[in-house]
Amino acid sequence: MFKVKLVKSLIGCTPAQRRTLAALGLKRIRQENTLKDTPAVAGMIENVKHLVEVSKS
Repeated sequence: MFKVKLVKSLIGCTPAQRRTLAALGLKRIRQENTLKDTPAVAGMIENVKHLVEVSKS
């Protein structure tokens, strides 16, 4: 399981990055979501790694 937290603003992000964050369930700064450890989720996190904080749980 991944625990993902949005730590930076969406201002200045590309539309693709905004859609990725929405798919991860993140809309606001400091919002957290727990997601399954799958290759698809890992790929999405890799695309927005500069905006999120990730911990394994």
